[in-house]
Amino acid sequence: MAKKAGGRLISSAGLVNYYDSEDRRAVHISPYAVMGAAVVCAVVIFVLNMVQF
Repeated sequence: MAKKAGGRLISSAGLVNYYDSEDRRAVHISPYAVMGAAVVCAVVIFVLNMVQF
């Protein structure tokens, strides 16, 4: 088998990470708000399943 010239590893397969840039116009949501919304949704779904109209 022949070696490729340059010795570069093709580990990212052309994918680029865009999350490193900070945009002031972007919507910023705290992780606690996301977890709180998930818990609230889970409780609402649980209650609605218990009521079963």
